[in-house]
Amino acid sequence: MSKPTPISGFPEWAPPQRMIEQYVVDRIRNTFELYGFAPLETRAVEPLDQLLRKGETSKEVYLISRLQQEEGAVPSSEGALGLHFDLTVPFARYVLENAGRLQFPFRRYQIQKVWRGERPQEGRYREFLQADIDIVDRDTLSSHHEAEIPLVLGDALGGLPLGNSDGRLPILVQVNNRKILEGFYQGIGLSDPLAALRAVDRLDRIGPDRVAELLAETAGATVAQAKACLALAEISAPDPSFAEAVRSLGVTDPLLDEGLAELVAVMENAVAHAPGLCVADLRIARGLDYYTGTVYETQLRGYERFGSVSSGGRYDNLASDGNARFPGVGISIGVTRVLGLLFGAGALSISRSVPTCVLVALADEERRPESNRIADALRRRGIPTEVSPSAAKYGKQIRYAERRGIPYVWFPGTDGIVGDEVKDIRSGEQVAAVPDVWQPPAADLRPSIA
Repeated sequence: MSKPTPISGFPEWAPPQRMIEQYVVDRIRNTFELYGFAPLETRAVEPLDQLLRKGETSKEVYLISRLQQEEGAVPSSEGALGLHFDLTVPFARYVLENAGRLQFPFRRYQIQKVWRGERPQEGRYREFLQADIDIVDRDTLSSHHEAEIPLVLGDALGGLPLGNSDGRLPILVQVNNRKILEGFYQGIGLSDPLAALRAVDRLDRIGPDRVAELLAETAGATVAQAKACLALAEISAPDPSFAEAVRSLGVTDPLLDEGLAELVAVMENAVAHAPGLCVADLRIARGLDYYTGTVYETQLRGYERFGSVSSGGRYDNLASDGNARFPGVGISIGVTRVLGLLFGAGALSISRSVPTCVLVALADEERRPESNRIADALRRRGIPTEVSPSAAKYGKQIRYAERRGIPYVWFPGTDGIVGDEVKDIRSGEQVAAVPDVWQPPAADLRPSIA
């Protein structure tokens, strides 16, 4: 077999990185459950027409087809299938299919792989892990849920051990409200507010001059209207004071007033419960069509040049069967994106490359059953343990443990004359030990993340 060729965009973490990923995922999962979100997993594939019905995603979807089909088989009635590119569209489908069995408001989390056929680059992948939460209700959803979402995100990612010397959280959640943008654009007389919104959503990527041109080309904006849109986008504040800055622009519209009230409530809640977590940033738009209220983008401090690592918002019309609709609000964490950026910068490390805490040494192969019994006793007490792979000289077995970062080596006693001993190979301290009693320090029991 020839040497395999790597496929770009499909990360395969080494074991130390995988352990860090599991640590981060466990923290995210535990946080979600602390806030009352229940776990859900949806299928990997969806009908293509469902994947494409909201937003511009046709270039990102991976299609599914069978290499072989049985002779005479009837063509599938399911139509074309594609791998899901996010977890929101499958979740909306799940709600519609299972509405009669769900208790509303329905709070769920999903931690699953998703696939997008975009160009791989640092922090962007074709296959990656996402962690989503959503709150969905029937017919109406109270806006106070929009204020809760950033707090969950702050707790989930706020504990990343990035060593911020200034005491700041490692993330900053930028929040806005689509009603503010659309109401403002209506108030200045733009005939196509959604086109204006899509243009402003590209501000960070193409700059204000090009956005002004796009506003004219796609939304029919005059020079004065484009200037007003850019003035709105410049407003940013870490507290509810942004509302006065918007009103000072002199634009009035009922939808604008509604959006301001909702975003003020989000910022007041954030200031009260997690100071420094959120900033009201009126350039944040979120280009997908289904967002209708509060929207979120999240910056990883020190990595702002790579863009958002978590995003989401309020949607009122994504899940609807014609008779009932299920408005919701949610956010998605790009777990692989966050970790890829941090791994690339060497910002996260782990104390050892294996989970093992204790290596049980092996005097000779005939005594392997005895070493196995010691290992079993330690494992029953929750101590990760492995037995030496060979009965080499003890010095070689100790070096084997050192290479793998295993902190302790256990030496079985001999013929009932000498009892068992355990050695901390970092300090050299060696003490008598009994498998049913000995306990390592809590800091050594599992690998630690730094």
